[in-house]
Amino acid sequence: MATERDRRDPVLDRAPTGSRGDNPPSSSPTSPGSAPGGKRGRGLVLAGARVVLPSGTVDGGRVAVDGTRIAETAHEDADVLDLTGHWLVPGFVDLHNHGGGGASFTSGTVDEVLQGVHTHRLHGTTTLVASTVTGDMDFLAQRAGLLSELAEQGDIAGIHFEGPFISPCRKGAHSEKLLRDPDPAEVRKLIDAARGRAVMLTLATELPGGIDSVRLLAEHGVIAAIGHTDATYEQTVEAIDAGATVATHLFNAMPGLGHRAPGPIAALLEDERVTVELINDGTHLHPAALELAFRHAGASRVAFITDAMDAAGFGDGRYLLGPLEVEVSEGVARLVEGGSIAGSTLTLDRAFQRAVTVDGLPVEDVVAAVSTGPAKLLGLDDRIGSLEPGKDADLVVLDAGFSLKGVMRQGEWVVDPAAS
Repeated sequence: MATERDRRDPVLDRAPTGSRGDNPPSSSPTSPGSAPGGKRGRGLVLAGARVVLPSGTVDGGRVAVDGTRIAETAHEDADVLDLTGHWLVPGFVDLHNHGGGGASFTSGTVDEVLQGVHTHRLHGTTTLVASTVTGDMDFLAQRAGLLSELAEQGDIAGIHFEGPFISPCRKGAHSEKLLRDPDPAEVRKLIDAARGRAVMLTLATELPGGIDSVRLLAEHGVIAAIGHTDATYEQTVEAIDAGATVATHLFNAMPGLGHRAPGPIAALLEDERVTVELINDGTHLHPAALELAFRHAGASRVAFITDAMDAAGFGDGRYLLGPLEVEVSEGVARLVEGGSIAGSTLTLDRAFQRAVTVDGLPVEDVVAAVSTGPAKLLGLDDRIGSLEPGKDADLVVLDAGFSLKGVMRQGEWVVDPAAS
């Protein structure tokens, strides 16, 4: 990374412009170097954008890419891509995603899973955790084996089991007949089936075996997430003290905040050890709920997720979510039977744009929620989540209106801004 004055300077060291600032004038990226796309000769310099760094936003910044990594200095003959009028932010990290592009991570073939992953990469998600939904234990163990191979290849960042250890009172779009109490032995079966690639498991910790299961997950380095829960405030505090560190899609599939019975929401928001997931699609949350979460948890403890299902990036129609039939109409997914919201069709570029243009959040806070914080939670912040020398060249280019214009993953363009 280098300054505008000298691309060999090691640090982008200008005073931050502040969180909101005026948007830069719109322009189209131009590349005077070699043909757009892929890797470019002896490196690439992305110049002129508003670059969001851990220290703040820098106007007219330059980021050097060498191979798969962000470089401290640029080669003398590096190609230069002019991104004046654009934003440059880290690649997005999605902790909770069930599919996209018409493909399900719970039931799809390897090729279909990769199709879903690619769909989300086209929308800026350079790191993705594949989530399953409630199913038979043997089936989930089999899926864990398939998904673990993709994690070992680097196609996904790991596996998230959402169910079957959740409350029938708050089941949402999960098959009630397949739900079960969180027996630690069965939890261990899923961990083992994932061959070290399980990163998170959502459970209703108030159920019999819940607290022991949280302790087991913590001992094995798997995130215990509280969700689809009917827990009281006190039961939630007990689970956090036992090692739970994530709130699965806060506000959704849990009791509301009450003045005499505050329930899980208050406990999850107030504890600094907990990261709260939010689905910012305009359907799952009222803007006031989003503001409440940011105000009480702070941007560093918020993780924007998609909770996407097959229809994300694909279109309206009938789909299956596990064994349940889902109708997607005008981008909103609901169970055919009962009408419960069934995941989302959200992509993280839309969540980012909405957070800035509708919710009025500072860009730096949105980057924390969509990249930096999730990367840290996964223990991958030494490689991803921020634009710093030595980290993977995972980045997203946005125009002045925060529409996606470019996506780079490990130094190669998935969406080339020079071609758009």
